Amino acid sequence: MSNTRTNMPWDATQIKIKNPLRGIGVLLVILAILFVITGFKQMMFTIDQDSVGLVLRFGHLDREVGPGLHFKAPYGIEDVEEIAVQSQKKEEFGFRTLKSGVRTQYDKQGFEAESIMLTGDLNSVDVQWVVQYRITDPYKYLFKVRNVNETFRDINEATMREIIGDRSVDEVITWGKEEINREALKRLQEKCDQYETGVTIQVVLLQNVNVPPPVQPSWNEVNAAEQERDKLINQARAMYNTEVPKAKGEAERSIKEAEGYAIERVNHALGVSGKFNQVYEEYAKAPEVTRRRIYLETMAEVIPKAGRKIIVDSEEKGLLQFLDVGAAGGGQ
Repeated sequence: MSNTRTNMPWDATQIKIKNPLRGIGVLLVILAILFVITGFKQMMFTIDQDSVGLVLRFGHLDREVGPGLHFKAPYGIEDVEEIAVQSQKKEEFGFRTLKSGVRTQYDKQGFEAESIMLTGDLNSVDVQWVVQYRITDPYKYLFKVRNVNETFRDINEATMREIIGDRSVDEVITWGKEEINREALKRLQEKCDQYETGVTIQVVLLQNVNVPPPVQPSWNEVNAAEQERDKLINQARAMYNTEVPKAKGEAERSIKEAEGYAIERVNHALGVSGKFNQVYEEYAKAPEVTRRRIYLETMAEVIPKAGRKIIVDSEEKGLLQFLDVGAAGGGQ
C-alpha cells in the first residue's frame, strides 16, 4: 500500500510535465504552417482588367502593375492600391440618381446649396449638371491631392458658378447651354491639371436649368409675355416684308409709266416740231403754193368729218333755191 501511494504522485507529475511540452511543440508547428500559408496568400493579389495596381512599400510607391496575378511582400511590408483607369466615372450636381433604368428616378431635394446660382444680371437659377471623367494618372490621383473626390466636386461647383455668373439668365436657360458646356469642360480640365488630380474630363452636360420654384409662376408669366411680344414682332415683320416690296413695286411701276409717258410726249413734240420745220422750209420756198396746199389738205381732212353738206353760192341770181329734205337724208 505504501508503494502504491508513493508511485502514483510521481506518475501524475511526470504526465503533467510531458504533456504541456508536447502540446506546445504541436502548437508551434501549426502556427508555423499557418504563418507560411497566410504569408503566401498575402503575397498573391489580382488586378482587374480595367484597373492598375500601385504597390506601396512602407507607404511609398514602389512600382505599378497591370491587370493579372502578381506577388508582393507580406505582413504589411507592401500594400496594393487598385485604381480603375478604364471605366468612366460620373459626378452629379444638384440632384442624385436613385434608380437607373427605363424610367430613371432622381432625387432633387436637399441639393439646393450646390445648384442655386446667381447670373450676371442678378437673377437666381437652379443649375443641375453631370460631369463624366476618367482617372488617367493613378499616381497623381492617389498621392497629389488629399480627398480627391471632394476636391473634384469643389472644383466643379466653383467653375460652374464662375461661368454662370458671367452670363444672363436668358442665355443660361435657353440658347447658351452648349457654349456653357464647352467652356466648363475647358476650365475644369485646366484646373484639374493645375491641381494635379490625375483626372481627364470627358463630358460636361447641363441636365436641367430653370428658375427656383418660388419664382417659377412669375417666370412663366414673363416667358408668356415675351413669346407674345415675339409673335407680334414676327407678324409685323411679315406684314412689312409683304407691304414694303409691294409698295416699292407699285412706285417703280408708276415711275416707269411716267418715264414712258414723258418719252412719248417728248418724241411726239419732236415729231410735230420736225414736221412744222419741214413745212416751214417748204413754205419759205413758195409761200402761196404752200398756203394753198395746206388749205386744201386741211379742208380734205375736215369736210368728211362734217357730214353731208350742200353748198350754194350766195351771189347766184335767178336760180330757184330748193332743198329736197328727203333726198338729202336729213342733211343740212
